[in-house]
Amino acid sequence: MPFEIVRNDIVNMQVDAVVNTANPNPVIGSGVDAGIHKKAGHKLIKTRQKIGCIDFGEVAITPGFDLEAKYVIHTVGPIWKDGKHGEEQILSSCYRKSLALAKEHKCESIAFPLIATGNYGFPKPLALQIAVREISTFLLENEMQIYLVVFGKEAFALSEKLFKSVSSYIDENYIHSKTIDEYGTDQVYGSRLETRRIRDMLKRSNNIPEDICPPQASKECPDVSVGAGMPMDDDDWGHLLDGLDAGFSETLLHLIDRTGKKDSEVYNKANVDRKLFSKIRNNMDYKPSKATALAFAFALELDIDETKDFIGRAGFALSHSSKFDVIVEYFLVYRNYDVFELNEVLFAFDQPLIGA
Repeated sequence: MPFEIVRNDIVNMQVDAVVNTANPNPVIGSGVDAGIHKKAGHKLIKTRQKIGCIDFGEVAITPGFDLEAKYVIHTVGPIWKDGKHGEEQILSSCYRKSLALAKEHKCESIAFPLIATGNYGFPKPLALQIAVREISTFLLENEMQIYLVVFGKEAFALSEKLFKSVSSYIDENYIHSKTIDEYGTDQVYGSRLETRRIRDMLKRSNNIPEDICPPQASKECPDVSVGAGMPMDDDDWGHLLDGLDAGFSETLLHLIDRTGKKDSEVYNKANVDRKLFSKIRNNMDYKPSKATALAFAFALELDIDETKDFIGRAGFALSHSSKFDVIVEYFLVYRNYDVFELNEVLFAFDQPLIGA
């Protein structure tokens, strides 16, 4: 995916450029700055000294020397006072100018730390919001693999309001174990309406196997009460397949056309790269991962029922027995279609991210 939050030491990132939270003066500071200088070797400080002072919110670039990265982009974050001295604007500038400089040097990948949240004391939840906002804005018009690297869980923090709201929703909706009713139907899987429909069908047809008409089948389920269980010949299967609804790829392209948006607007908003989207466009039988299917549902701003139908065409469902699914549902219920903010929350709750 073009933007990913990862838990790692930034000095070990194999990218074109790493961003260093530099001291304004050409000296080695602490934290990320110290780690990058240690890994890069003594040549980095000599080159940094030739640059001289860097103003707050500004950037400079040097070779990466012994780092895995080709370049180090040095930026000076704001020292937090009270939020009334332009701290947010300075931090935004750090991200924007770092990305612009990386683009100028034709970087295809870049890794950021959470700038200014160490000794400079910038509140982590606000710093995270600014980082995600600037990165996501850049990706709407540009293609680059961007990582936000956090060393440990303590270096990452959602806003208290968002964390409590999601936690409360999980507590109310997350089911730790599935229950199976007398007909063998998974009550957690799918909607109550779908469960009742399957239950009624089983009663009418003397408990025929579910695989004759599974929960993910088209809404107009064929009447199987006569001849249930009898083998079908090739012609019968052909007619049955002809009646199936459109698959994932065809549905996706139709929905994009309906929005009137460019393909790039949709796949960038979905946090999916151009190469993967090209595969989907050129293969009507393409089978995406659940993360990719959901990412496009968010990019298209589908409501929760539309999302269930859409990902169902790729063979997936949302279940209250999955914490990942419950968090996704929270965003759909509240119509928050920001994939990047969703990934912040998923990361905070130790869940996989969505996108490619």
